[in-house]
Amino acid sequence: MTLVGILSDTHGCLDEGAYASLAECDHIIHAGDICGPHILRELETLAPVTAVLGNNDFDEYGSSVGRFAHPVIDGVRFLVAHYPRDVRIGFNGCAGLAAGDPIPHVCVHGHTHVPHLTVGSEARPATLLMCPGSVFRPRGGFPRCLAKMEVSEGRILWVRIEDLQGNALMEHYFHSSL
Repeated sequence: MTLVGILSDTHGCLDEGAYASLAECDHIIHAGDICGPHILRELETLAPVTAVLGNNDFDEYGSSVGRFAHPVIDGVRFLVAHYPRDVRIGFNGCAGLAAGDPIPHVCVHGHTHVPHLTVGSEARPATLLMCPGSVFRPRGGFPRCLAKMEVSEGRILWVRIEDLQGNALMEHYFHSSL
């Protein structure tokens, strides 16, 4: 089993609570608006990091950070982008996928600063569409938050969005294989 930490919109400030909350993770995904290479360096002291550029990021992270990321973590395929429109898959595909790319199990975006978990028909053809909320300047009445997900052998076991004290705000448990 692999524990994945997912965050977005740090805007140059990695809160101590966020850092502590991610300490147990095996892999970390940052969905953009990083706003400083020092944020990625701090996260990399905890676990391998996959990150994408947000609208407040510039080409300061090197070639490993681009507009889209397609990590496969413990057999689960992810599509990560900053903008929601770039991960929503419609009849004409989406900006984050090229023709012939495999459909991701999980689509992750940032930008809105509002957490959400979408499963079922609204997420299809993916299994899960999500935004982890924001570690900095949350919106929609939510506290600063991030997400954690446990995956194993190509399956999502559970996903939870939590505040920086570890209190669950939203969660979903998956009972079938992908």
